[in-house]
Formats: sequence, structure tokens, C-alpha cells
Amino acid sequence: MIFNQWYIILESKELKKNKPLKVKRFNETLALWRDEEGRACCIDDRCCHRGVSLSGGRVCSGKLECPFHGFIFDTRGKVNVIPANGKNRPVPSAMKVKSYKTYEAFGFIWLWYGDDDKTTAEPFFFKELSEYSYSGFKDTWNVHYSRAIENQLDVVHLPFVHRTTIGRGDKTLVNGPVVEMENDMLAFYVNNVKDDGNTVPLKPDEISDYRKLFHLQFHYPNVWQNFISDKIRTLAAFVPVDDENCIVYVRYYQKMVKIPLLRELFNYTGKVMSIVILRQDKRVVETQIPKKSVLKMDELLIMGDRPIIEYRKHREHLKNLN
Repeated sequence: MIFNQWYIILESKELKKNKPLKVKRFNETLALWRDEEGRACCIDDRCCHRGVSLSGGRVCSGKLECPFHGFIFDTRGKVNVIPANGKNRPVPSAMKVKSYKTYEAFGFIWLWYGDDDKTTAEPFFFKELSEYSYSGFKDTWNVHYSRAIENQLDVVHLPFVHRTTIGRGDKTLVNGPVVEMENDMLAFYVNNVKDDGNTVPLKPDEISDYRKLFHLQFHYPNVWQNFISDKIRTLAAFVPVDDENCIVYVRYYQKMVKIPLLRELFNYTGKVMSIVILRQDKRVVETQIPKKSVLKMDELLIMGDRPIIEYRKHREHLKNLN
């Protein structure tokens, strides 16, 4: 994992009012709930008293009550009340669990994975998407989140994995790609064409006006955007669960159709198509060995894999900063 980063971990709609939620993220089991102001709160899902799951408790005045002995935990993970000792009796300072900072916007909940004193004001998001309407879904994958991300940076696989959808046309020859990195944003530009048996793929520095080509963006640690057109985008958030599993949240964004009923139909159609495409990826990626990627692996990469190579390099750089 890259430390000291904001990670999207949930969609806002998944965390209900007055109902704790148990999730596994970063190899940790977490308890989330909403306080009296509706803010997302997150602490370790293991009571410091007898080790039960706190997410099985209830929300009381914006705090979380342990289901076993009624200990009251505040948003910082501290026990405020031990009922057996009396509600007005002081609580030992050791009675606490780890808490996590959260941020909520654009229909997502982020969690700060790192040192509290290094927390940045807010996470990155493609804010221009607030002008679009969207529909979305989530899917659980049996791979580390890094593998799922790399799949969306892989332009070589399109005519094979997606030959019946976005890979139609047998465009197997890959020009480039051109990769740019700035402020933890990886962008790449690529042009896939048919192989006539004579054409040699262009190297990245041989491609002129590359910014006019098809391109995608990935912002560390876990959010990706596909520029289908000026009015249609897809977004994915790759959520770490553990070393062998992740959750992929996908949204289909558009601002072509604005009439309410037609807009919902258009968005739904886009979502269904996105599900089909993602499941084509999933079927193959879940067979990759190992399930987790690192900078140096037992792989023989090619020029078309440059976005993956640059992703691994910068991910390793960010990991080494901490």
C-alpha cells in the first residue's frame, strides 16, 4: 500500500444513517457509521475490552455502542462511557481503538491511510465530472487492487479481451503509448491500428500531435478516468481490500442527454455496457499470477506496456517516501 494517501473506500449511499457498517479495507476490518451531523466516522472494528465486532452495535447520539457490554466509542475511537463502572465515572485513557479520518464528496467516502499529522486538506477528484450525470455499480475482484489498476492502463489487450465490444476492429498494432506524469497524475495517449504486416509501430517520441489521440488518466492512489468523448467519461475507483482482493467502483458519466427520463435510460444503458466490458477484464485478470504487482516481477514487458511500467515506478517512488 502507498502510505499517507486518501483512498476512496465506499460510495456514500452504502453508509446509512443510524446503521453501522462493517468493511474490510487495507487488510483491516473497520466499523463505519454516521454521527449526528451525518458525517462518516471510522474506527477499528474490534472492541478494546473483549474483542467483539463494534459494527454489530448501534449508533447512540452520534457515537457507537459496543453490542457486548455497552461501551460507548466516540468518533476518535475513545471510550467515553463504561456502563458497568457508572456513566459519570472517568474512563482510563488506554480504553480506545484506532480511528481514521474520512472525507466525503461527489458521492464517495475517502479514508486517510497514514499518519494523522500528514493529512492533506482534501483528496483529489476529477471535479469536472460534477457537470455530468452518472450511473454506477461495484464489483469484487479476486486480485490485489494494483492488478486491477494495471488492467485499465493496458492498451495491448483490447482487441483480444474485448474483441466483441470496445476492441472490435482487430487493431492489434500499438503506436506508443506516450506517457506523462505530473503531480501524481499519470496520463497516456495511444493509437491502435490494424497490422498490415509491413507497418512498424511508432515509438512514443515519434508520435506528433499525440494529445489529439485517445487518452486516459490515473491519479494515485486509486482513481481512473477514461475520456470516451467530451461528453462521455467513465470513472473507476480501485479499492484495496487485502492482498488478494479488491472492489472496483465504476461510473458511467455523460452530459449528452439531460431530459430526466431519457437521461436515466441513457445512463442505465451505459452502465450495462460498462458491466459487460469490466466482466470481460475480470475473467482474464483474475487468472494473473501473482495477484499483486510490484516494480520488478518475473515478466517480459513490451513497448506497449509503458503505462504499466511508469505506474509501477511512480507507485514504488510514493511507497518509498514514507
